[in-house]
Amino acid sequence: MKTETYNKKKSDFRLTPNLEDYEKTYKTFSWDQTKNEVDWFPKNKLNIAYNAIDRHAESDKKNKVALYWENESGEKQEYTFWQLKDLSNQFANVLDKLKIKHSERVFIFLPRIPELYIAFLGTLKAGGVAGTLFQAFGPTGLLDRLSISGARFLVTNRELAKRVYEVKKKLPHLEKILIVDDKPRHSGEIDFQEEMKTADTKYKIAHMDKDDYAFELFTSGTTGKPKGVVHGHYAILQEHMTAKWVLDIHDSDICWVTADPGWVTGIAYGMLGSWSIGASLISYDGRFDAAKWYELLQKYQVSVWYTAPTAIRMLAKAGIQLAKKYDLSNLRYLASVGEPLNPEPIRFGLKAYKLPFHDNWWQTEIGGICIANYPCMDIKLGSMGKPFPGIIASIVDDKGEELPTNTEGNLALKPKFPSLMETIWRRPQKFKSYFKKGWYITGDRAYKDKDGYFWFIGRADDVIKTAGERVGPFEVESALIEHPAVADAGVIGKPDPDRGEIIKAFCVLRLGFHPSQALIEDISQFVKKNLAGHAYPKEIEFVDSLPKTRSGKIMRRVLKAKELGLPIGDTSTLEEY
Repeated sequence: MKTETYNKKKSDFRLTPNLEDYEKTYKTFSWDQTKNEVDWFPKNKLNIAYNAIDRHAESDKKNKVALYWENESGEKQEYTFWQLKDLSNQFANVLDKLKIKHSERVFIFLPRIPELYIAFLGTLKAGGVAGTLFQAFGPTGLLDRLSISGARFLVTNRELAKRVYEVKKKLPHLEKILIVDDKPRHSGEIDFQEEMKTADTKYKIAHMDKDDYAFELFTSGTTGKPKGVVHGHYAILQEHMTAKWVLDIHDSDICWVTADPGWVTGIAYGMLGSWSIGASLISYDGRFDAAKWYELLQKYQVSVWYTAPTAIRMLAKAGIQLAKKYDLSNLRYLASVGEPLNPEPIRFGLKAYKLPFHDNWWQTEIGGICIANYPCMDIKLGSMGKPFPGIIASIVDDKGEELPTNTEGNLALKPKFPSLMETIWRRPQKFKSYFKKGWYITGDRAYKDKDGYFWFIGRADDVIKTAGERVGPFEVESALIEHPAVADAGVIGKPDPDRGEIIKAFCVLRLGFHPSQALIEDISQFVKKNLAGHAYPKEIEFVDSLPKTRSGKIMRRVLKAKELGLPIGDTSTLEEY
């Protein structure tokens, strides 16, 4: 399909971009040059939480609102940088009272409520390793993560604790459960609120080496147990710089990062990088509702909005007329992550908000944005963009050798950059398996065009080989959702005796469209015509929803397993299943 480019104009910029000249900066950049963008303690020590919160609390920003919080019931709270400093200090003191050790894991299993942020920051200050768990996890998902991590401490509420107690006997390491909304009922439980009341607001923050462990997230693969990905305190430098240059966050911005803190984006930009800049963040604890989202954008005068393609498509499904009912004039910069951004959501952004969404690419394992579309750069619709300054990216073959332009291969990055994971928890061999011939192999397939833009094809294990041709499912999905009847689509390769595999598509229809054989034929011909003769779906099944992670990634392995009657495997990270 023909490449479509959105050319930037001076009128697109209400503020001068923090990064004004990408090409020049990329050529001359080094991480050491930007080291002083974050604050350091003596002897080259630092702490993520200090950089996110305390340095602002000790400046003229101390009374600035750092966090606007609201829930589905309409309850609201505001926290200044100074208040978050004191509250996280108190929690660090609570952990010290419980005799936390250096690099001990403290896991947080909470809805998106203020205590989540307080506990996360306090754990970092105490020198512990903070971990977040989706509130959607069931007992099996919890057991896997808590047993692998060996966590001694868990912060949760009474309702979610019920799931923990279903597997508690299998978690001998889990000694203390801090309950945020109830009195202790079981041995080992701690009253979070009571402990906080008596804890000192002063705390000597742990001075950490840059590679000391800071936070841990679990990510599911296609096989086996979830992997514990651990990031160090030095990750704050990349999170800060990418928040500044990719998300274009200025000190004056009010930002909404819609990702849950159970996912890396909710930590790296829904907390750390954005706060490190000194911006205000909003957090909404509630389910998706298009009207409610627009109400929040209007009420809090959000200027920088970082969301996911799935959400953009749901907003598009709700229609432009709904968007027009709200004053969204404060919006100035839109970005997207979680899955590749097809051209259609970018076009929708231009129609509905008169602003384009900017795609960017990274992973749980790499902890910060690595390839992006920038405010100062034209957008090739559907492209991941170009590598962040300080990141060397390339396309390599299975032996780790670089491939020429416009050749599909493995997307690879040169280690080591600040936010790259420090380890896979208790799995050193798994960690080593990511690296080959001096490259970090991402597991994604992509190609680079002549202008240096990278284009995502699919996961290495998702690429479909049909009649001798390799077909990326994302490319087919992108073509499918260009059809006026298709709201969302997931594509798999289905074994076929003649072709090796055929392409099967699972399509969610837009309102007003109904399944029929005629529609199946129309969609197939549409893709055949617009994409390629060999890359259209031979089979189409209409579904109400697609299995996705909270970050918006389509779990194609789940679609494939159900189609072939195979075990589905770990589904604990799924949002829709």
